[in-house]
Amino acid sequence: MMSWGAPLTMVDFFTHPFMVRALVVGTLLSALSGYYGVFVVQRKMSFLGAGLGHAAFGGIALGLFLGVQPLWVALPFTVLVAIGISWIRRQTLLSSDTVIGIFFSVSVALGILLLSLKSGRSVDAFSYLFGSILAIDTLDIAATITLSAIAIASSLSLWGPWAYATFDPEAAKLEGIHTGRHDMILTSLIALTIVVAIKVVGVLLVAAWIVVPAATARLISTSFRGMTLVSVGVSILATLVGLMGSWMLDLPSGALIVLVQILIFVPSVIYQSAKR
Repeated sequence: MMSWGAPLTMVDFFTHPFMVRALVVGTLLSALSGYYGVFVVQRKMSFLGAGLGHAAFGGIALGLFLGVQPLWVALPFTVLVAIGISWIRRQTLLSSDTVIGIFFSVSVALGILLLSLKSGRSVDAFSYLFGSILAIDTLDIAATITLSAIAIASSLSLWGPWAYATFDPEAAKLEGIHTGRHDMILTSLIALTIVVAIKVVGVLLVAAWIVVPAATARLISTSFRGMTLVSVGVSILATLVGLMGSWMLDLPSGALIVLVQILIFVPSVIYQSAKR
């Protein structure tokens, strides 16, 4: 970290490998979160981010307990939770919030139990709870690039059906769109993005990281396509500013990123209020 008395330049910024890794991962993941966030907000499933984030915590704790790379355990664990949420929501009369809340509680309880049984791993868990740019490694870069490639590929064929089902699921079904399968794919991709993003923003704030840019875009955009573009732009901007501030001030990256998002969100609320 830079000291308060040292002048800060962009050259200094890029001489730190961990900051370069953080910028690469943060930029790509913020674009993904902004992209998927519009579906979460428009479908009124903002609690999904919190539920999957805490499900990832259960997977991370399991990885730490087993003594293996937490990411390899958290990824399949969280995807299975996402699939379970989607399946139970379709097969029962339970609301989305109820199903998510059940998985949320079970995952947190499992995580706490496993961490209590594995002494000496509280420091590792702390970095996952609050986010740490120092914890980002080459594995996170590889996972992020892979997710970005999947998102780009899926957007070419699935964005249209996803958007249609977001606004009118019944009409989408009548048009022959398999909304259940599409919902499961979308939820699984959101789950994967959340798991990888935890290194940057932490379990406790990853839901806000996905929701706030999309909510901002919802207030100032007039079309779903425009909302998507604005959400991605706001997310990237907030992440870059937050990461730089985290490096300069030696503060948790996740907290600063979300606070920057809120600073952008507030003027959009004022704009929407004045417009109405």
